[in-house]
Amino acid sequence: MRARKGSAQAPRQGRERMAWKKHKRVMLIGSAMAMAMSTPALAQQGSSSDGSDIVVTARRTEERLQDVPISITVFNQAQISDRNIVTAADLGTYTPSLSTNTRFGPDKASFAIRGFSQDPATSPSVGVYFAEVVAPRSAGATTGGSGSGPGQLFDLQNVQVLKGPQGTLFGRNTTGGAVLLVPNKPTGNLEGYVQGTLGDYGQKRVEAVLNVPLADTFKVRLGVDRNKRDGYLRNRSGIGPDAVGDVDYLAARLSILADLTPDLENYTIGSFSRSDTYGILLRPIACNRSGLNQLTVQGCAQIDRQNARGDDFWDVENAHPDPRSYLRQWQVINTTTWTVSDTLTVKNIASYSEYEEQTRFDLNGLNVQPVAGRPFNYIIASHAPGYPTASQNGFTEELQLQGRSSDGRFNWQIGGYLESSRPLGRSAAFNPINLSCTDYFNLQCQNGLDPTKPNYSAGTITSTSWQLASRSIGLYAQGTYKLTEQFSVTAGVRYTWDRTTAFAENLRILFPQPNTPLLTCSNSIRYPGASLAIGKTVTDRSQCHVDYETSSQKPTWLIDVEYKPMDDLMVYGKWSRGYRQGYINPNVIAFETWNPEKVDTYELGAKASFDGAVRGYLNLAAFYNDFSDQQVQVNALARPGIPIAGANVTVNAGKSTIKGVEVEGSISPFDGFKLDVGYAYLDTKLKAIVFPAIDPNSPYGSFVQPAVGDSLPLTPKNRVTVTGTYTLPLDEAIGRIALGATFTHTDSQLATARSNPFGLLPPSDLLNLNMTWSDVLGQPIDLSAFVTNVTNEKVWLNVGNGYNSIGVESVLPGAPRMAGARLKTRFGN
Repeated sequence: MRARKGSAQAPRQGRERMAWKKHKRVMLIGSAMAMAMSTPALAQQGSSSDGSDIVVTARRTEERLQDVPISITVFNQAQISDRNIVTAADLGTYTPSLSTNTRFGPDKASFAIRGFSQDPATSPSVGVYFAEVVAPRSAGATTGGSGSGPGQLFDLQNVQVLKGPQGTLFGRNTTGGAVLLVPNKPTGNLEGYVQGTLGDYGQKRVEAVLNVPLADTFKVRLGVDRNKRDGYLRNRSGIGPDAVGDVDYLAARLSILADLTPDLENYTIGSFSRSDTYGILLRPIACNRSGLNQLTVQGCAQIDRQNARGDDFWDVENAHPDPRSYLRQWQVINTTTWTVSDTLTVKNIASYSEYEEQTRFDLNGLNVQPVAGRPFNYIIASHAPGYPTASQNGFTEELQLQGRSSDGRFNWQIGGYLESSRPLGRSAAFNPINLSCTDYFNLQCQNGLDPTKPNYSAGTITSTSWQLASRSIGLYAQGTYKLTEQFSVTAGVRYTWDRTTAFAENLRILFPQPNTPLLTCSNSIRYPGASLAIGKTVTDRSQCHVDYETSSQKPTWLIDVEYKPMDDLMVYGKWSRGYRQGYINPNVIAFETWNPEKVDTYELGAKASFDGAVRGYLNLAAFYNDFSDQQVQVNALARPGIPIAGANVTVNAGKSTIKGVEVEGSISPFDGFKLDVGYAYLDTKLKAIVFPAIDPNSPYGSFVQPAVGDSLPLTPKNRVTVTGTYTLPLDEAIGRIALGATFTHTDSQLATARSNPFGLLPPSDLLNLNMTWSDVLGQPIDLSAFVTNVTNEKVWLNVGNGYNSIGVESVLPGAPRMAGARLKTRFGN
């Protein structure tokens, strides 16, 4: 048993008074900073105004941002700290065209770029790479894994968000883009820092980095990040913890750089992270008062309780006595670089990783009152006793050859890639649905709602166990040839072979009599018409074993033309093909597998830099995506009278178009002041949708269908981010004081099918402030303060999508206003 943090037995009122005192102290810092703020600002420390020293690795080699024909947003470590970017979910606040899906919590956030989203149990549409290695897969039922896990966003050189298909040079084929996390390499200096953060909701964070050159040819860098914060969603049910939505992670990283010879470098990174929180919880906001079923009545009663108490937007009712979201991940990456000659470099990148996840929580935030003194659960998502929700290892191997012609006109690279993800053991889930249980793990359950009332649905437990293995092999080549000093052509091609296999043992447990379970295999259940035929009854899960397999092989490519009429101006046009592999979700019935999707992207762009009295840069990109065989997650509704909840299933159902414009710019009109603007316009449209036929014996009778003409999920039409910084004109002996602010507007965006009247996320306006005092009084000390969501905007992050099935809709509230202060001390060089 882990120690409970702020359990229901703790003296809640005392904790709330202490939290409020801390809140007032930290808010005084934020208020003083806001009063001092006279000009909005963007802190881009360590970067010149025209972007000339912003180096990116978007084409697997170091290049200036302004020389790369890709739409890219870049954040250095100073910007990450100033904006209080702690999790992957925070990146979406500051990056036009990038959205994050936090339906299962920020520690399991997935990315969507230009409308290409990742649904649970699918291969990601946006690849996340740390030190050039793709994030480990999880093979679980949520969006956990395959992304930026807790504790990765510290001690970085930069974060690069690449928009558009990355189907040639990068390890895993993706349709939406890539997010590159570039850690700081060990240096030849003895140096480091310790930084502490105190903030609202009891936040305490300590970061420490030590860089030691043990020899001229052997350097070591060690970093640790420990972060804790209480939950911002106050639990009003009296069940379980006082609050959810907390942060509690530990991350550590060890990097070793060895120059084996003057031409041979070996770079090894070992990283570890562990996060253990209560997870998040949705909040019911609307119900169908006409009453679809008994759950609708219960949902309406919960909303009435919320209103009677005067609950605010961040008050929820938890029904699970011990919710948990646990993630543990470790990874070792080894990169060997051999400079064969001035014109040829050989690089080998190998990695091994392990990922584990345990999840248990109330899926819909519906706190149904006890039935005859027995707790009732609508849907509990939980790992099975003794088993994780996901447990997977990963191995990658990539060999690159990079070269150039002796005259420098032709630059090329070729390579081969292997990724293998295999189970460490069985993963298992145990999900009570529509049941009243005193001990559901020991099957002490009965159908909880009154069977004499209309629209009664019998309860069930879905007990599933599975293993999934995935393999991807790719061969690629890409080259850029300068026809003239101004005119270049780039062409790249890749061929990828993907294969995924899985088995599942899906058990469905019914309760025809209280505490009397009846076991049957989910895949053997048949429902002719509306009457239930149980099918094959079993005594053991192993009797339900079913194997699945899906494979695909596809070419992807890139053709790009670049023209530089002058050193500070580039225009480009390109056509690229991307594809996302088909995959398997062994935990659904009748829709376990789906096929690949593909996209053709056509893009025109321009990048300009300017210097002189006014310095800055401006980057523009216009794109059109033709999207085929789209992987769509839809809600399948059970037939009337069938004891099964609706399910989110993935099918190849759509053809869509995505077009838009992206703008990234920075300007310094006078000394000490810089203004950055990011803007994205997205016009997404579902052009056609054809669902697979539903087997007449399937438990599902219909789909909640997205309508042709609808926009794609998580694609706001307009998003603009304006960030600026003003550095006070002070004597160097005082230090450098910079005041900053960021404003982000996001249009409304579809979260689910438009047939759901609450499926549209409202628009939002977020204001964040920051202040940094570097080199305080000439000492190696930095002080900073931040306030996020200054106006306490009530932001919907996602919806539960229950209105069409149970007549109750819930939303996931975004974080309220939070403030904090940091103290950083540096040592060495």
